[in-house]
Amino acid sequence: MRRVRSFRLRVAIITILAVMALPCFATEVAVLKNGFSIRHERREVVGEITRLYVNADGSNYVDVPTAEIEHFEAAPELPAAGVASTSSLHIGNASDPRGGFPGRPQTNLADVVNEASGRYRLDPDLVNSVIKAESGFNVRAVSPKGAQGLMQLMPGTASQLGVPNVFDAQANVEGGTKYLRELLERYDFDLVKALAAYNAGPQRVEQFGGVPPFYETRAYVARVVKDFNKKKVAQKAAPAANSTGGKAQASGAKARGSKSVAPTKPSAAKVGD
Repeated sequence: MRRVRSFRLRVAIITILAVMALPCFATEVAVLKNGFSIRHERREVVGEITRLYVNADGSNYVDVPTAEIEHFEAAPELPAAGVASTSSLHIGNASDPRGGFPGRPQTNLADVVNEASGRYRLDPDLVNSVIKAESGFNVRAVSPKGAQGLMQLMPGTASQLGVPNVFDAQANVEGGTKYLRELLERYDFDLVKALAAYNAGPQRVEQFGGVPPFYETRAYVARVVKDFNKKKVAQKAAPAANSTGGKAQASGAKARGSKSVAPTKPSAAKVGD
């Protein structure tokens, strides 16, 4: 009898885990422990990561460590005229250290990124990839070296860029995007060098004539480029998967002032003006 009960218990546990791993198709809000809330169309557990698909066709998604998710809740209905096609990642008011749980003043990060990217003619996906690598979308992130906010601006850099409050999401993304544009122009739109300079500083890139031989910097550049390329590939694949009659539909918003980067050599990646 004990063996039967033990077997049934194991079957029940396996069934529950299998159900948890299956994609969930319903518009929800994932509330994270760091205070973010992410509206998504569906989710899927991939190992220790929960993939949140932020649009219906699955071309855009955010990977979040499952352990960082506080809970899920039903998403409030959006006004018909204001449905966003990009990520509805919200952040709380910078003056509120508690973050961005529902009911508190919130800013739509997608709007902030799109606005800054448009102003400095960069692909919003590139800026999002940098934010993901820099802070994991944590508006109050502080590195051991003192870099702060979403795009991890050092105090001196933030001051030069005119960012008065690095924990203000809009000001931080504005400053970080402006700085990334400046670095791209400085290195003739060589994305790899620009990212290396963003991480290690322009003086290091010039000292070594390219990407510094630091593991942290090389891993950072590879991480950003890989994430950016993944977004571009997903956007190209989505229209083909959703097309009818053999005609591919146009993919979402086109990149502003940049191209997909898929370098065969670390120094070869460039983005167009």
